[in-house]
Amino acid sequence: MINDPKAFLKIARETPPRRAAEERVKDYQEIYLPQPIDKIKEQANRCMDCGVPFCHNGCPLGNLIPDFNEAVTEGKWEDAYLTLSKTNNFPEFTGRICPAPCESSCVLGINESPVTIEHIEKSIIEMAFEKGWVRPEPPTLRTGRKVAVVGSGPAGLAAAAQLNKAGHTVTVYERNDRIGGLLRYGIPDFKLEKTVVDRRLNIMEAEGIKFKTGANIGVNIDAKKLLQASDAMVLCGGSTIPRDLPIKGRSAKGIHYAMDFLEQNNKRIAGNEITDEPLSAKGKKVVVIGGGDTGADCVGTSNRHGATSVTQIELLIQPPATRDESTPWPLWPMQLRTSSSHEEGCDRQWTILTKEFLKNPDGSIKAIKTVKVDWKGQKFTEIPGTEVIIECDLVLLAIGFTNPQLEGVLSSLGVATNERNLVEDNKYQTNVEKVFVAGDMRRGQSLVVWALAEGREAAEQVETYFKKAWRG
Repeated sequence: MINDPKAFLKIARETPPRRAAEERVKDYQEIYLPQPIDKIKEQANRCMDCGVPFCHNGCPLGNLIPDFNEAVTEGKWEDAYLTLSKTNNFPEFTGRICPAPCESSCVLGINESPVTIEHIEKSIIEMAFEKGWVRPEPPTLRTGRKVAVVGSGPAGLAAAAQLNKAGHTVTVYERNDRIGGLLRYGIPDFKLEKTVVDRRLNIMEAEGIKFKTGANIGVNIDAKKLLQASDAMVLCGGSTIPRDLPIKGRSAKGIHYAMDFLEQNNKRIAGNEITDEPLSAKGKKVVVIGGGDTGADCVGTSNRHGATSVTQIELLIQPPATRDESTPWPLWPMQLRTSSSHEEGCDRQWTILTKEFLKNPDGSIKAIKTVKVDWKGQKFTEIPGTEVIIECDLVLLAIGFTNPQLEGVLSSLGVATNERNLVEDNKYQTNVEKVFVAGDMRRGQSLVVWALAEGREAAEQVETYFKKAWRG
């Protein structure tokens, strides 16, 4: 296909089709159907090749988006892959689960639908795997320096990949039973099948990165001894402490944190033996408290379990259907987003405050007592006479995470934290010699793409530290 500079005037945005909702809720396979190659080229051709491409700034990784769009348009898929891999270690992850802030800052999006950057990215990396262009590339020389990466989520994997590429000997420590962190146990398989994660991990192992599971640094592995045996340590443990809702009736049985529900389900799909209390939505009236992505993941998982009904409530105001004036281009827009999980069946409600959990005589959850609220700026007031009882058998708290786990590696090493209980740093370096931090441990809960960016940047700071040490 010839790159047409006016293609954005002639071609409409077109995303890949989804499998029918009634079909996909019966399994945990990816929900999207393949898009023909010619269609992908057409969509890439919509890129305006702007003089100042704001999509670079919208993407935390700084992906060279117009460059790989042009390569795809012209059928130069390997060139597109090489361009994409300069800035992104794992396009197969971001191409599936990123909310695509790059698309929100696409110049075409000012007055038209933006380029389908996320799907083009996914298409490039899948073509690269299919053609065999993604293969192990171990470093030709080893520096002799050892780096311990604590946490195998997106930040940890990105840091490990970059440091290994530089020739250092990298070991990634994960306290869970499988590598992947959030990618493995936080994101449902229908959004990110774990074969996609395993495919990448096999490449990384072949490149020389070592992975150790069941390794809880500061608990069953001595953090100080590990630091002594390492030339640097990068903390990428995530923000894992869930925000609670400590209101009357919180002790009722059947109220669970969203991540406990999602993690157990992913382990069940992976074939793990579940020894904890089984968490299932089958035949239950489910209420998900929290309107974000994690809440949506709970909705999709509950529907796949066979829930009788799913209600998702959010304290904030329902966003407008289109970009609001308060978040003009190229900012991330405040607008309503409907996920594939919502399409599968969900009663979504906004400006709802949960006042009390009501119990059955046996102590199990019976219902939640709610009230509508009126927002004025950053504060809200309850609206008299709007109290509603919502019956439920299962409540999932999807209201975010507050901070990383403080006991364990942080307390063992004496790593300083701030007033939000996040790790304090100076260009990713903590107050402890040789110890660095990246991802949600330092910035709070955020996006996978931000974790990848931070892992890469932390690795760069480790390199700077090593060079200073070498120079004496």
